[in-house]
Amino acid sequence: MRGIILIILTFITLSGYTQSERKFIRRGNREFDDKKYQEAEIQYRKANEKNPGSVAADFNLGNALYKQKQYEAAASRYAALSEKHKDREELNRQYYNLGNALYKEGKYKDCIDAYKNALRNFPGDMDAKHNLQLAMKKLQEENQKKNQQKQQQKDDKQDNKQENKQNDKQQQKDQQKNQDQDKNGRQQEKNKNQSPEKQNANGQISPQDAERILQALENEEKNVLKKVQEQQKQVKKVPVDKNW
Repeated sequence: MRGIILIILTFITLSGYTQSERKFIRRGNREFDDKKYQEAEIQYRKANEKNPGSVAADFNLGNALYKQKQYEAAASRYAALSEKHKDREELNRQYYNLGNALYKEGKYKDCIDAYKNALRNFPGDMDAKHNLQLAMKKLQEENQKKNQQKQQQKDDKQDNKQENKQNDKQQQKDQQKNQDQDKNGRQQEKNKNQSPEKQNANGQISPQDAERILQALENEEKNVLKKVQEQQKQVKKVPVDKNW
């Protein structure tokens, strides 16, 4: 930031100052030199009240605000000064400080324009050239970062789309698996509830049929035994020799 404007400036006639305005500007300058920027701001505002068109009061007030890191308020003061005077040296100073305030706000595109205006009024300003290069570099980095973020968002969107497709396929597989399991379960339940006749048709013996077959075998065995007993009754008895 350039130094504060002295009480007597080349582009301001002495008649432009009122006695009280000069008093408050002097007080403000002393406070500013002592790094009491808030107190300096108060004095410059008082000077501005005495003479609302005071370029010195406005410029120095912008400097005091800048030192307090009130960059937006400082930039507003500097920007308004271009309408109050046409001196190229002071325009250079005003645009240079405007560029610094905008740089602190991160408004790199606007501060580049401010530095260019400073150089238009004083092409040999090496500080303005240096700061212009810094601002251009910052703007380039900012644009690259924005492009990377856009690309990342695009990639994330594509990844999400692919992931959703895979999830849909997996869901379809799970649904088909569940359907097959349900089908098998219903078939098993159906087989349990089938009638004996239907089970026989499938080559299986129901418990009822097995019981009937067993009963028939037992009956047949009884009939055979009964026939054997009857045959034994009809056989002639052969006498047995007695023992002496």
